[in-house]
Amino acid sequence: MKTFQYLLLLAFLGILLAAVVDLPPRGDLAAPAHQTVNLVGTPVAGAYYIMHAYADTKTPNMVTVILADYRSLDTLGEVIVVFVGGIACFFILNVRRRVP
Repeated sequence: MKTFQYLLLLAFLGILLAAVVDLPPRGDLAAPAHQTVNLVGTPVAGAYYIMHAYADTKTPNMVTVILADYRSLDTLGEVIVVFVGGIACFFILNVRRRVP
């Protein structure tokens, strides 16, 4: 059973590394999201999101598009942090009832 778990962990690590290799460098101005310029003339990712939100996802609400589609993993991480904090508070506040 442990062998299977280690193989599964290595498979997920391989998938993660394959995905990270294809990412553009951080702050790369040649990335597709940075090809749009704002009114001042500097490239900005927010302009891409505003102009292509409906075309990319067919969702009329731009906030939903950004939170659920463009930044879905970030939003999932925030939800997990809030959930774990709530569970920790529940167990901390419930300690008095369990102690005899």
